Amino acid sequence: MSTRDHGGRDREARAHLLAQLAKERILLLDGAMGTEIQKRKFDEAAFRGERFRAHARDLRGNNDLLNLTQPAAIRAIHDDYLAAGADILKANTFNANAIAQADYGLEAEAREIARAGAALAHAAAHAAESRDGRPRFAAGVLGPTNKTASISPKVADPGYREVSFDGFVACYAESARGLVEGGADLLMIETIFDTLNAKAAIFAVEQVFDEIGFRLPLVVSGTITDLSGRTLSGQTVEAFFTSVRHAKPFAVGLNCALGAAEMRPFLLDLARVADTRVSVHPNAGLPNAFGGYDETPETTAHHLTEWAKAGLVNIVGGCCGTTPEHVATAAAYVRGLAPRALPEKPPRLRLSGLEAFELAR
Repeated sequence: MSTRDHGGRDREARAHLLAQLAKERILLLDGAMGTEIQKRKFDEAAFRGERFRAHARDLRGNNDLLNLTQPAAIRAIHDDYLAAGADILKANTFNANAIAQADYGLEAEAREIARAGAALAHAAAHAAESRDGRPRFAAGVLGPTNKTASISPKVADPGYREVSFDGFVACYAESARGLVEGGADLLMIETIFDTLNAKAAIFAVEQVFDEIGFRLPLVVSGTITDLSGRTLSGQTVEAFFTSVRHAKPFAVGLNCALGAAEMRPFLLDLARVADTRVSVHPNAGLPNAFGGYDETPETTAHHLTEWAKAGLVNIVGGCCGTTPEHVATAAAYVRGLAPRALPEKPPRLRLSGLEAFELAR
């Protein structure tokens, strides 16, 4: 791949524009993709489409595959979020990687699925921007996969790993290539439960940037799995940030898992240590007994607004259970509020294991 092949100069100009807008106002991410897909009640035949009609495995539930088999539906969801006021669309590519697609026997299609997902988000964003002149951006999403690099799935064999670090890198790199080819303006490594997975993704993305000859803005977003305030692999928020800071992300954030009410103390920790922009897209509360989400758009927007007024955030949006209504309400609430000022951190030796360590002078 070359810079010319994928519009390097145009992408770099878009990256500069995104950075300028982030100085001026709080940017708005869209909400959940899965919630909107579930509303459409697609059956097995709809997931398969004509192309995969004779595929040997069940495909219902493979939401990313809909980029190929039901692209009009995915485009409509993007359009709904744009109408709600979103500045940044998350591509429907959370599981568009070979490791996750192996569950469906579609490893070979992972790059194509990623490319198609990014292209749908890019087309929707470009069309909206062309209509009214307000910049919109497409974020190519790299999800965590359904494997972990740090924890053995075998209790009796703690050294066992289902996928090697190099295997994760190869998987993420192939997906990232597809996202770039599809026109992503930025990349988002999100819902990180294992920081070693994220480090593999970062390494892969850097390889792809070297290949194409330019860089895209990178958002890195972790997930706190319970009220202990740690990722699944055991890191605190401060340690997580220290572990990924070398990537010089455009923004670092938190998403998923906890609802907004429970997320605030951990967001506060992140805003205290991060010397880059802070993003957050929480669930619409915690799931109820039926797996649904009960938090109203007003409740979600109330939390996002409080965080904005407290100077904690630069980018806000929604994760599981949030809808275009959540995004529209949040857009109305945070409009006119100033983004978090980026602090300058003095040079120090900063290390991280499960906890962060800073060597004071």
